[in-house]
Amino acid sequence: METVRLYYQDAHMREFSARVVACEAEKKGFAVVLDQTAFYPEGGGQPGDTGTLDSVRVLDTHARGELVVHTCDAPLAVGSTVRGTIDWARRFDYMQQHSGEHIVSGIIHRRFGYENVGFHMGADMVTIDFSGLLTMDDVRDIEREANEAVWADLPVVVSWVDGEEKANAVYRSKKPISGVLRLVTIPAIDVCACCGTHVSMTGEIGLIKIFTCQKFHDGVRLEMLCGRKAFDYVNSILTQNKRISGLLSAKPQQTAQAAERVLDELAQVKYRAGALELRLIERAAAELEGKGDSLLFMDLSADGLRQMADAGMRACGGVCAVFTGSDEAGWRYAIGHAGGDLRAFSKRMNDALRGRGGGKPEFVQGSVQASRAEIEAFWNGGREA
Repeated sequence: METVRLYYQDAHMREFSARVVACEAEKKGFAVVLDQTAFYPEGGGQPGDTGTLDSVRVLDTHARGELVVHTCDAPLAVGSTVRGTIDWARRFDYMQQHSGEHIVSGIIHRRFGYENVGFHMGADMVTIDFSGLLTMDDVRDIEREANEAVWADLPVVVSWVDGEEKANAVYRSKKPISGVLRLVTIPAIDVCACCGTHVSMTGEIGLIKIFTCQKFHDGVRLEMLCGRKAFDYVNSILTQNKRISGLLSAKPQQTAQAAERVLDELAQVKYRAGALELRLIERAAAELEGKGDSLLFMDLSADGLRQMADAGMRACGGVCAVFTGSDEAGWRYAIGHAGGDLRAFSKRMNDALRGRGGGKPEFVQGSVQASRAEIEAFWNGGREA
């Protein structure tokens, strides 16, 4: 038995009628087999179609040998005739992504000789892995040529070849293919063995946008989008850049320079703040000289908190506990005791003040979810328990 695959006759088919030839309960739903289907089963990096069979939802589609199996959320009567409806927005999106991938892979193969060794259409981004290295200048040239192929509105031709014609065919393929070969040809751009669904004309792709190029194994991985997804993603980036432009009082094309200026200014502010914090720590430590066990609440950075506890324990000659934070957000702490062992004390404090943390015998740090009053009460009455 074999399922007639209507999507090979017309990839743009959105609705069809079919007879249910099998329906079995499975772990994820009901496995429904039809005599014919326009639902594309997962394969070649392209996810399986979803949609409906009458009022029953098709959750996924897979191939099992020569059969196409529709995973449904309810059973269908064997022998009944059903109306199938593809989730067309989702399918057409995959057709755009898949066809765009052919163009990009074909250009890279022709120009550099690299093979497409990995392809995945994710929910947010399409990734393609190639067997050689590319520079960002290469990627920009590839992207330009790919979009020129879209603007040229070239035909996407599907053919089936076998025998001598197959033996003489020149095409891209990840693996040897036995039997009849299905070729997808975009004139002057690409010829590839492929079982997926594609647009009929490259103009349907609309837009090809490559976002990243990163070294991956011995080659590179490209992240890209085509069609509506590329359009929406670019619009989201432009919206973000417009907001950044307003916040930085910079023209949209100059936000990077403006951000660099702000980062330089921030680095200078942090440097001055660090110097002032260090002077504050030195003064506070001087005031603790010889005072013994000391509890401090101060507004400090993470580094400043540790520095204050370290300087404080050396000055006071006992335990120096430093807390920074608030009752609402919680308190971070650093506690030091030169030559002492704070581990038992730290455990009692964390248990009493709903905290967590630890460290070396003479220096511990962490956080507590307690009020300042609770911290003071523990320090004054519970820490020696």
